[in-house]
Amino acid sequence: MSDEQIDGTTEPVRIKTHIWRPALLWVFAGFAVFAYAFDQLTKLWVTSTMVEGERIPVLPPLLHWYYIRNSGAAFSIGENVTWVFTIIMAAVSVVILFQLRRLGSAWWALALGLLLGGALGNLTDRLFREPSFAMGHVVDFIQFPNFAIFNIADSAVVSGVAIICLLTLRGIGLDGSRQHAARPQTGMPRTDEDPGDV
Repeated sequence: MSDEQIDGTTEPVRIKTHIWRPALLWVFAGFAVFAYAFDQLTKLWVTSTMVEGERIPVLPPLLHWYYIRNSGAAFSIGENVTWVFTIIMAAVSVVILFQLRRLGSAWWALALGLLLGGALGNLTDRLFREPSFAMGHVVDFIQFPNFAIFNIADSAVVSGVAIICLLTLRGIGLDGSRQHAARPQTGMPRTDEDPGDV
């Protein structure tokens, strides 16, 4: 569908794509479960095979496993307000689930699935790891040179946010609609079958 043009100026045109909704929910759930399970299994492996502070070269000097327990956010910011990050991750998870009713894009399903899986992965650490409920330390173990130490959940969150940024820049909405600039009036009527909309 397109917006009417009155004076020849360009206005946004929204093009809705139709995708089978249950398939999108399966994509979302699949990536959320994958990100969460992969995160928790790798953390279980690290905590059961390494001691805190241990570093194992994997692809030196590029990649090391370096086990630390992070009480703050990225770069250990906010170590004394761990509960704030617990609330933020819980809120993000609720917002994502609330937005599913508008889901109409496979790429958005992928992005939100990764985001939810990553948020729940770190939220699980905050809730159930030492030192106490909702104040737990997050297990980090992936280390690159001159970069923060992170985990699979962090990677999933960053990947999900990056995909959302790209979708937003391309004008693809959560509901699957695409926003394009309408072409100037040429005297010819615009139809839904116009090849310019493809």
